[in-house]
Amino acid sequence: LSMERANETVVKEFVFLGFSSLAGLQRLLFIGFLLLYLFTLGTNAIIISTIVLDSALHTPMYFFLAVLSCSETCYTFVIVPKMLVDLLAQKKTISFLGCAIQMFTFLFLGCAHSFLLAAMGYDRYVAICNPLRYTVLMGHAVCMGLVATACVCGFAVSVVTSSLVFHLPFHSSNQLHHFFCDISPVLKLASHHSRLSQMIIFMLGVFVLVVPLLLILVSYIHIISAILKIPSSVGRYKAFSTCASHLIVVTVHYGCASFIYLRPKSNYSSSRDSLISVSYTILTPLFNPMIYSLRNKEFKSALRRAMGQMLFPAN
Repeated sequence: LSMERANETVVKEFVFLGFSSLAGLQRLLFIGFLLLYLFTLGTNAIIISTIVLDSALHTPMYFFLAVLSCSETCYTFVIVPKMLVDLLAQKKTISFLGCAIQMFTFLFLGCAHSFLLAAMGYDRYVAICNPLRYTVLMGHAVCMGLVATACVCGFAVSVVTSSLVFHLPFHSSNQLHHFFCDISPVLKLASHHSRLSQMIIFMLGVFVLVVPLLLILVSYIHIISAILKIPSSVGRYKAFSTCASHLIVVTVHYGCASFIYLRPKSNYSSSRDSLISVSYTILTPLFNPMIYSLRNKEFKSALRRAMGQMLFPAN
């Protein structure tokens, strides 16, 4: 057995097969994904710069929105540029180390994103349930602490998960049926599996998705209770409208993530998972900022002021 393992070739690079079945459409996909990616970068850049430049938006809600936009910009940068290059390349490869780095960074940003959504839910809870103490309870130090906690949790989970995945032996196939180094397709290529490693990875996935979701649910139980006590229907509508964007983003994020990561490994489907992965690596980072800000009257007013200052600085 030891002689057989000695003769096995250790995998030094992986070959992406994510869009190999669409060979005739890859150039068209490149153009479509490139336009979406550029639009995503542009939208997030406008949101971040508007929040930074306009003092009226220097509130906890928009601080978290700026962090979310920055996170999603980095999130797409980890995956999309490499995917675009591979759509035009003959050899769609990534080194073993490059794959590990991509998975670590992707997991770090994705896990931090989940906890950031929980922090945004807490912000809405304080704004609606304790409006008179909002500026005290959501001071700058508290906001920074919540973002730091989200990053620490994301970093810890990504370090443990990436280490467990890439310490497994890879001696057989190096053909990755995906367009980036996600957990399930990489695990499928491992020569030998440790049940303990798989259990730990699954439990970390549960932790990252279930714990923030429970915190969000607790926040919204209190929010709904407070909204129902508002006597006027107009007041209830205004209070709920400040939470609607957050609820939409949470639903999309946890819907996709739960389908991909909270299920048995036997249910893995490369074609179906690639399609869902496109939605949360390209489409979701595009729609989230638009849902949060471009439908927000306060933000649109700030954007008009920022554009006016740039176009007519003398005024």
